Amino acid sequence: MNILEEIAEKTKLRVATQKEEISLEEMKQKALECMKNKTASFEEAIAKEGLSFICEAKKASPSKGVIAEDFPYVEIAKDYEAAGASAISVLTEPHYFKGDNAYLQEITKNVSIPVLRKDFTVDEYQIYEAKAIGASAILLICAILDDEQLHTYIEIANSLQLSVLVEAHDEEEVKRGLQAGAKIIGVNNRDLKTFKVDIHNSIRLRALVPKDILFVSESGIKTTEDIKELVANGVDGVLIGETMMTASNRREQLQELIESSRG
Repeated sequence: MNILEEIAEKTKLRVATQKEEISLEEMKQKALECMKNKTASFEEAIAKEGLSFICEAKKASPSKGVIAEDFPYVEIAKDYEAAGASAISVLTEPHYFKGDNAYLQEITKNVSIPVLRKDFTVDEYQIYEAKAIGASAILLICAILDDEQLHTYIEIANSLQLSVLVEAHDEEEVKRGLQAGAKIIGVNNRDLKTFKVDIHNSIRLRALVPKDILFVSESGIKTTEDIKELVANGVDGVLIGETMMTASNRREQLQELIESSRG
């Protein structure tokens, strides 16, 4: 069992416990009540001209442990918005990433750009929950979902006006995501077996994704050279986590990367 499968199994247990507190029907009702609350469109933010930057609020990760002992997540999100981020990704997975739904709820109240709920969706319950806590988009990871789940979860998200970032690691997963109806494909550059990161994974797989489907490169993006190479290869957006979280000055770091994307 790789780390992703391990997290998925832990998440299933977490969701089962949550359902005992708030039933699926109750969560659906909460989500429907939130339909009247207008949230910024994640898909539109990524589709805008130029490279879009999705910056991540992340306290910890399985590969690095605790990244930010001090984690002023609202301040971090405001810094990202002020520096020109197109969207914010918020980790809500509690065990491996030390995330919390409260982080996302507070951040959405304090920024006007769209917020992606970064979690490990293994149950439809989590999609309704994402809507109920104010997310503009969810993550669906091909490696932990079968074809029927991918298709069904995309349809549920669409019905709730949630954008979907469908994450793939290889050619087969890209094809599965497209067949399921993905409008945004994200390619994770991290090898789940070795944790090795290579941004050329995105560049290799870009050719498989039609131009009318948005393409996001995730993980391991650190330098202005990385950004220029991804722009040159037709990437629409980048998701950057640890690079931003460990920067001594988040605003300056992001502004420098955005500037480099403009050539």
